[in-house]
Amino acid sequence: MKQRILTICAMMSMAATALSQTWIWYPGDYEVWLGNRMNNRRTERGAFFPPFWKSDSHYVTVEFSKKLDLQKAEKIQIAAEGRYNVKIDGKLLFGMPATIMLPEGKHSLNIKVWNQVTPPAIYVNGETVKSDSSWNVTNEDKEWIDESGKASDTSATIYMEAGCWNFNTVDTPPSKYQLQQSPMRAVEKAEKPCGTLYDFGKETFGSLVLHGVKGNGRLNVYYGESKEEAQDKEHCETLDKFEMTSSAVVDLSTGIVLERKGEDYNVTSTKAFRYVYVETEGTAEVEDISMMYEYAPETVRASFRCNDDMINKMWEISEYTLHLTTREFFIDGIKRDRWTWSGDAYQSYLMNYYLYFDSDCVKRTTWQLRGKDPVTSHINTIMDYTFYWFLGIYDYYMYTGDSRFVNQIYPRMQSLMNYVLGRTDKDGMVEGQTGDWVFVDWADGPMSKKGKLSFEQVLFCRSLETMALCAHIVGNADDEKKYQSLYNEIRSKLIPMFWDNERKALVHNVEDGKQSNQITRYANMFAIFYNYLTDEQKSEVASNVIHNDNIMKITTPYMRFYELEALCVMGEQADVLKQMKDYWGGMINLGATTFWEKYNPELNVKGASVEENLRAQLPMYGRPYGKSLCHAWGASPIYLLGRYFLGVEPTKPGYEEYTVKPVLGGLKWMEGDVPTPEGTIHVYMDKKRVTVKSDSGTGWLHLNGREPIRIPAGKEITVKR
Repeated sequence: MKQRILTICAMMSMAATALSQTWIWYPGDYEVWLGNRMNNRRTERGAFFPPFWKSDSHYVTVEFSKKLDLQKAEKIQIAAEGRYNVKIDGKLLFGMPATIMLPEGKHSLNIKVWNQVTPPAIYVNGETVKSDSSWNVTNEDKEWIDESGKASDTSATIYMEAGCWNFNTVDTPPSKYQLQQSPMRAVEKAEKPCGTLYDFGKETFGSLVLHGVKGNGRLNVYYGESKEEAQDKEHCETLDKFEMTSSAVVDLSTGIVLERKGEDYNVTSTKAFRYVYVETEGTAEVEDISMMYEYAPETVRASFRCNDDMINKMWEISEYTLHLTTREFFIDGIKRDRWTWSGDAYQSYLMNYYLYFDSDCVKRTTWQLRGKDPVTSHINTIMDYTFYWFLGIYDYYMYTGDSRFVNQIYPRMQSLMNYVLGRTDKDGMVEGQTGDWVFVDWADGPMSKKGKLSFEQVLFCRSLETMALCAHIVGNADDEKKYQSLYNEIRSKLIPMFWDNERKALVHNVEDGKQSNQITRYANMFAIFYNYLTDEQKSEVASNVIHNDNIMKITTPYMRFYELEALCVMGEQADVLKQMKDYWGGMINLGATTFWEKYNPELNVKGASVEENLRAQLPMYGRPYGKSLCHAWGASPIYLLGRYFLGVEPTKPGYEEYTVKPVLGGLKWMEGDVPTPEGTIHVYMDKKRVTVKSDSGTGWLHLNGREPIRIPAGKEITVKR
């Protein structure tokens, strides 16, 4: 029976991709379901606040199949999330057997699962027959029976390789996944005229535990990333209200009765906060509060140390910021949205490669963001966020070498790019249309979103280039040719359309065929590190745009990430180091324990207190505490220090080959570890020598224009400068 199957590259054998027995599902379905569960936890002042983009769901019926060639009869155990049936060689077995005996020889094993509530999933365990990523799955078997009783074949069925994560025992089904928790106490407790203010010492995330609850009445809890927010009952972003009786405590926003342990109660909802302000009404009393800190159990595999204490502190706070925003997925900020946003996630992927190297979280977030076909809007409704989604996939391949994932996700890359191409104009370029959010960045000045934005064309061009590269990986020669041609066409139009010969920079946009007068930093800096400019043009852009204070400044860590990357590519690490200390150091000087969604140094008033200057930074979105003080894109020093100071970058997939181009940038010495799929690369550098050691792969050390020096796997080399 001929079947159409999406397979991995021939270079990777099925045995190499198979795991020990694990729960498996239709690829992307669990990620979509888990993302829905997470994204719909957001509240605003006690009101439910779901995402404003399309939410997809899992396939409710999935068939799992495996071709077997058994040397002897074998007993297998079957567990499933959902109702299921089992067929051996097309014959349906009675009931939902938990144990079956497979006879010796060649057989087809099919398990079909239905589950409306959670993604259909199975766990199969035998001596040699085990559920793993080598199984095929489909959401439609296209099998039918004619009037004579003859069954059709399934030649039109599209099979995918099964999705899986790390649910490797029968009693850890995917739908039961929870983040880990550990108890934490406040470091300070201050009595106020009408209530009590608790300080947990730093930004954190979790749920409260109410101790010594007595009496009847109302308990009001106000959360804050700052003490100002927690004590502003009318404007704090998040709060809880509870009704207390002698026998129960009820969450008034959800109607949930809290779990009771003696006189202690566990709050079910999770929040981000450093401070918690508590007031009671009636005879209600609460002796104390603590919290259950909730987190994803990430392992930090990287390190960075240098002679500059501010940079060391910056690394530590960046590490903690990324830890808090790495949860089921890479999310944006922990207080307000707690959603997956593609632009935020893309930067988290890059930071992750230089801190955790958690490839599973990258894959989960990529699946979740993409959702299901048909495509009806841009990812997160944002045009630029669609393009970041494409870019993240090829980056993932270069860092991990995992071509299997590219093969799995490629059909959804195709359909999303078809959507984009269906919305291009007569010049083959993209413009915002009805329903599109053209974001770019949060800007402190006017920025047109009309016509052709040079920034969007640069990202679109890079996305087409990515599609051609990924088509090559999956062996689709027709697509590779198609996307390479489209890339060449857009690339050839970029400079003629947007380059201003007098101001020596890319203009912000073209509207009605005319270049605008505005120049912004965005397209110019991206064009530098995408190598879309000549060396002369790069120098002109660095001088006329990036170092030009008359060009609207960037005040978000989001775009400072790319601005500083462009400067690093130009070899200006000394300036980058100074800017990092001014910008991220500015947040540290205002007491930041995590890095923020936005920081504007110009809001600081000379001679004002730290508290006054901090208060000026808190408003955003027209709300006094709308700004997130723990935002994933704030952790970018991790990437900049690992990629452009330690200088480590893969040049072949999965660090089969890599380069080390260390730059002190004004530091006296630095050292650190960069994680790879099979170990770490250690780099030490001072003014006299460089030492590099890698656990695997072939590396090349680049220093001061010398010929590259080979770094053998498993050996340490030291080179005098």
